[in-house]
This record gives sequence, structure tokens and C-alpha cells, in this order.
Amino acid sequence: MSLSNDHVLSVLKSRFVCGFKNITGESYAGRSGHHDTDSPAVVTTNGAGPHNVQMFILSADGTVLHCLPGYWAPQDLLFEMQFALNLEKIWKNDSLSQEAKDRMFRQANLVNIRYHPKEMMERSHLQSFDAKHEEAKLNSDFRFKPGDYRPPLHLAKHSNLKTTDQVVHERMAQRPFVSYEEFDVEKFSDYGKMRYDKKEETRETAGKGKKK
Repeated sequence: MSLSNDHVLSVLKSRFVCGFKNITGESYAGRSGHHDTDSPAVVTTNGAGPHNVQMFILSADGTVLHCLPGYWAPQDLLFEMQFALNLEKIWKNDSLSQEAKDRMFRQANLVNIRYHPKEMMERSHLQSFDAKHEEAKLNSDFRFKPGDYRPPLHLAKHSNLKTTDQVVHERMAQRPFVSYEEFDVEKFSDYGKMRYDKKEETRETAGKGKKK
């Protein structure tokens, strides 16, 4: 998992103060199948599970510099953490007006998309069930529209849909330097299915009923 990676942990310890919020019961919290705390973690695609986890990167005064919904591969999380630290320099620059800061925030997010490594994009495709969910939504911002940036090395898989790394930055560009209290996390993390059940509980029950 992202947060058990030694390099990620080192950067978190040296550059950030970490905390967490339990979102159980929130309207936007995912409703997945049962997972025991001692169950092994699995590697998945960037942005998978956006309703279950949202990783916020805040300035010291609680301003949102970045938000990453769901799981992110360690190397891509580091990439995004550095991006947030660069945005913090803009936010703390007293020589800039609020209007200028907001403009630079939007531009930084939209330009950043163009520099995502091919491997990062490949790790950021929607899972098949989430892709089907977004394809069924006529107003989904995962659908390419005229004028949208389309990476030249876009995946052949779900070629009509953007990758999560692109959508996250496009959504952040619409939320320049918002306070954590005012950040619309429900709308921001709204993509894919609210519930995905791999039938773990069913399999566990069936397994217990088998004779050795």
C-alpha cells in the first residue's frame, strides 16, 4: 500500500504532520464488502476506491493544496506530494494577490497533467466496473469533450475515458486554494460505483462450512 512504502513514509515524516478522520457514516463514504483489519492489502489502480479514502494535503492554515481520492501507487503519490509542496510556495507568497494565486493554481493543475509519466497514466485507468459506471453517465467528466486535453499516449483500454490522474487535476483546478471546511469532498470524490462487493463475506461463510 502507498503509506507503507519506506520512501513515502520518509517524506511524510520529514515534510508533513499526519492525521486522519474516520468518515464512517458520511453520505459519501463507500459501501464495500467486509474487510478484516488483518486481511492482506492489494495493489490496484490509482484512484480506485475514491469513496472509501481521500488523502488531503493541506497547508498549515488548513487550505487544501491537493486531494487524492482512493489508492495511489507510492511513486505516483510522491509525484503528487511534490506538486502540492510546489503549490504551497504559491499560497505562502505574500507578494501575490488572491486572484493571481488562484489563477496560478488552476494553471499548475492543468499543465501538470501534460507531464504525467506514461507509466503513471497506465496505473491510473479506471477499473472495469467503474469504467462501465462512468460510460453510462452522459455528464461524466471522465468522458472526453471537444477541447479537452487528450494525452498523446492515452491508453487503448477505455480510450473514450480519461484516466483518474487527469480528472483529479481537472477537478482540483476548479477548487483553487479552498479551505478544508469548505471543500466539497462528496462531489470531488464522486466517480465509479458507491458499492463494490467481491463477495468476501460469502466466500468466508462458504469456506467455514467446508469439511477438512
